[in-house]
This record gives sequence, C-alpha cells and structure tokens, in this order.
Amino acid sequence: MLKVYLFLIGAIFCEVAGTMLLPVSQNFTKLIPTSFLAIFYLTAFYLLTFVVNKLPIAIVYATWSGLGIFTIAILGYIFFKQTLSWQAILGLFLIVIGVVLVNSYTIKLN
Repeated sequence: MLKVYLFLIGAIFCEVAGTMLLPVSQNFTKLIPTSFLAIFYLTAFYLLTFVVNKLPIAIVYATWSGLGIFTIAILGYIFFKQTLSWQAILGLFLIVIGVVLVNSYTIKLN
C-alpha cells in the first residue's frame, strides 16, 4: 500500500510541476518549458494508472486534485506573488482535512 501512495505522491508532484510551468511556457511559445510541462503531465497520468488499479478512482482523484490545488496555491503565492485571502487559506486547509478524512476511511476499507 505504501508503494501505491508513493506513486500517488509522485503523480501529484508531476502535476504540480507541470501546472507551475504553464505561465512560464507563455502560451506554449517557449519550447523548453513547454516540453517539460508535457513530460510532467504525461508522467503524472502514467503514475496514476498504477494507483487506480489499487484504490477507488474517486479517492485517487479527490486526493490528486485536492493536494494539487493546495500545493499550487502555496507555490503560486511563493513564486508568482499571488495573494491569498484568509477565506482562501481556510478553504485550502479544509481541502487538506477532507483529503485526510477520505484517505483514512479508505485505508480502513482495504
């Protein structure tokens, strides 16, 4: 089960890396960032194929998207100087709490 979650974490990392390269690619006009963006996204989906064989797809997608949203928001704040209101921060922490709850319940089922 640990291997499955490591693949999921790897998929989340790749998806976040690809998403962070979207503004850098400047509408896909910059070859190097666009190439890395595509590699990261393809790798993320490849890793997800291993995870969905072991966990329910709803749990996988909730975890992948929830932690991806949280990480991208934090990195957008750090690297792109995007602002986050206190309501957005609260919402992000609620997402993380939801992901933890969903995965805690799923682990007991398996």
